[in-house]
Amino acid sequence: MTELASTPARLVGVDLGTRVVRYDERDAILYALAVGARAVDLDLVFEDRLRVLPTFALTLAQWAPDELGALGAFDTKSALHGSQTLDVVAPLPRSGEIAMSAHVGEVWDKGRAAVYEVVVESDYFVARWSLFAPGFGGFGGERGPSVSPAPEQDPDSVGVLGTSVDQAALYRLTGDRHHIHIDPEAAASIGQPRPILQGLCTLAAATLPLADMLGAHPASLTALSGRFAAPVFPGDTSQIRAWGDAVDAQFDVATARGPILTAGRASFA
Repeated sequence: MTELASTPARLVGVDLGTRVVRYDERDAILYALAVGARAVDLDLVFEDRLRVLPTFALTLAQWAPDELGALGAFDTKSALHGSQTLDVVAPLPRSGEIAMSAHVGEVWDKGRAAVYEVVVESDYFVARWSLFAPGFGGFGGERGPSVSPAPEQDPDSVGVLGTSVDQAALYRLTGDRHHIHIDPEAAASIGQPRPILQGLCTLAAATLPLADMLGAHPASLTALSGRFAAPVFPGDTSQIRAWGDAVDAQFDVATARGPILTAGRASFA
């Protein structure tokens, strides 16, 4: 652990660096397939009509939370991805390069854990990771905001999120190659009976059926947020509940085992 990381509150505002990430149409199409796009979704998987999914930005910016881990701010084997937000500034180009800068936002003290916010900014998006770090709390900081409950009334629409048994293996090719998503032994080391689906894959995959439920296009996403409540296993089928409309929708996702995404919010142009 670095001297800076030994006191979590001192990390607020710390610069995590800049990065220019290059990609091409093949990368954007592979990403769309990895989060559930089908061959008939030509504007997501065919280069002649391609619209890049906005959530692709989250794979381009994944380097930033890794940089915070490299500072020793949390144990990379036990830290959890608590929540994620994405605000779209402009549509991602089909190919090219994106310049990004990252810094540590808020740091909250949950008693038994610290929660770090990693902020990534570019000309195309602003993304925020919330990282739950067990064993790093108790430093006397503020606890931070609480989670908003789901609306009490019946949802305005209900849909289905299906995942394939090979989805985690495919999504790994977009950049998240953590062993818990492919190796049964690594999954067992964190108490899971088999490899789990990447959280960002689950969140992005949910936007496809959600957009359909709301009469929108998934590439028209302008804002997205959600909290990760439990892991998803490749092959799971989940229920999506939504309140509101395409301009401003609240949503959650659950399997038969219970909630997997809570406090969801999405907007489509």
